[in-house]
Amino acid sequence: MSSLSSFAAISTPPPFLKRAASFPCRPSLHFPFPSNNRCKRMTLMFPTGCSFCSFGVKCSYAKASTKEDTNSSTIDVIADVKPERVVVLGGSGFVGSAICKAAVSKGIEVMSLSRSGRPSYTDPWVDQVTWMPGIEVVFRDVFYANWDEVLPGATAVVSTIGGFGSEEQMQRINGEANVVAVTAAKDYGIPKFIFISVHDYNLPSFLLSSGYFTGKRKAESEVLSKYPTSGVVLRPGFIYGKRRVDGFEIPLDLIGQPLERFLSATENFTKPLSSLPGSDLFLAPPVSVDDVALAAINGVVDDDFFGVFTVEQIKEAATKVRV
Repeated sequence: MSSLSSFAAISTPPPFLKRAASFPCRPSLHFPFPSNNRCKRMTLMFPTGCSFCSFGVKCSYAKASTKEDTNSSTIDVIADVKPERVVVLGGSGFVGSAICKAAVSKGIEVMSLSRSGRPSYTDPWVDQVTWMPGIEVVFRDVFYANWDEVLPGATAVVSTIGGFGSEEQMQRINGEANVVAVTAAKDYGIPKFIFISVHDYNLPSFLLSSGYFTGKRKAESEVLSKYPTSGVVLRPGFIYGKRRVDGFEIPLDLIGQPLERFLSATENFTKPLSSLPGSDLFLAPPVSVDDVALAAINGVVDDDFFGVFTVEQIKEAATKVRV
């Protein structure tokens, strides 16, 4: 603060205050200045990533002959800081809706792009999401999306797109559709991309060659290639929670939660078996859909969180956001 107080002995603002400042902006800053000085007004421009916020600053300066008064007034710096805005692909699905809900709870603006658009249930958070409907087939939601209506202004994209079917369908849904989304996000200058992938369950290579896994890994490679320092790949195993299907609620947590606790309690005994091919089909701990959602939100808000994350790392990331 002493450097700012020293301005009281000069009759005009220092030259550097007339230029764009490069330090981070805050919603409100208060600096002491002598109360017996003349009032002037200046505007500082602070860069905030892809946009600028304007600060109106009321400053006081004394004549060179004026003795500094110990009494001080304040200057107010008011910033219009750009909030986080996340686009969730597949936001009305099981994992996607949990991510939308978690984002809303953290004050993040949310837009969802999915086949069905707005979900049929009436939870309070639903009204705080912008729902964009797609067309009938999942991968065409991405291939034929009007990105001009979806991506401008977004700070992150989260993709939950994935599914089962024939080998060709799984390659297109899990792989190509996500590759198109990553490319579009990059072209629009979106700074972050989070992809919900899948744990490999320690399966032998011939099983990992199916369209489901190869499609997911193709999408992962695209994320990590185009977003080497801000791309996030989450690899959960079995995800449990209350899943809504055609108006019915399937309580997957009745299976997943006790199993997660059991595997955690017996980890010391089962760990030697983890090197066996396919062992993680039985030994990989389930993860709650809320943990996956919070880990994704951590990817949105934490600039140091990027790369590929395992089940345990997903839970750790969720704990950071939950706290």
